[in-house]
This record gives sequence, C-alpha cells and structure tokens, in this order.
Amino acid sequence: MRLQQGVSLRTAARQSGTDIRQLRLQEQETTDLRISDLRKWQRVLDVPLSELIIEPEGTLSPPVMERARMVRLMKTAAALMERAPSPAVHRMATMLINQLLEIMPELAEVSPWHNYGQRRSLDEFGIAVERSLPDHVFESTNWD
Repeated sequence: MRLQQGVSLRTAARQSGTDIRQLRLQEQETTDLRISDLRKWQRVLDVPLSELIIEPEGTLSPPVMERARMVRLMKTAAALMERAPSPAVHRMATMLINQLLEIMPELAEVSPWHNYGQRRSLDEFGIAVERSLPDHVFESTNWD
C-alpha cells in the first residue's frame, strides 16, 4: 500500500519515528504487527485502519487512491515551482499549489520530487550502511 501511494520508505520512517529496517520487516506479509505499529502506518498512509487489516483486492479503495493521486500531483507541482525556469512558470506552479491546498489542506506538508536520489538529513544513513560486506572483502594479501 505504501508503494501504491508513492510514499518512500524514508518518508514512512521519518513520519512514524521507526527505523527503516524495522519498517521493511513490518512490510513483509508474514509479519504480525502490533496495534501500535498499525496505528503508526495508519498515520503515515492516512488511511482507515480497516485498509491495513483487510486484505486488498489488488487495488486501493477509491478514497485512498484519490489521495495518492493528489499527493503525486502536489509533489509534481512543488517540484515545478522549485525548479521553475521563469517567473511566469513559478507563478503558475504557485497558483496550482494554492488550488490543491484548497481542495486538500493536508497536502501542505508534501515535499517535491527529488532531483537525484533521496535527500537525507544529516543524522540519516544511506542504504549502504544497512548492507554488510563479507569479511573476505577486506582480507587482501596484495595491498602493494
């Protein structure tokens, strides 16, 4: 459901206050989640709790799908405003954002699409930290 809504794992971790590795484990179909974890996912995805408990039939419910579309639209408008090549385009993007906020005020916290990869705060690590290398990689006899 997170991917269908276009919510990155990093965003979900930041909004839920949960470690990315823990979220990956929680997303596995075989994981039994605590009620408190379900509540965190409910807040992150902004969906009714029933959406998380009842097995989906392949697609999101209409209200959740509509919200996901609005979030993607807002991300696009925010990216357009951030990278506007001219004042006229910037003005148009600002107008679009204001209109989207009239329809759905909670979109105010949606950030633009990233230029390159995903932005991290200074206290976040990239995926390279989560991957471990076998010890034999560091055991070389020819360092000369």
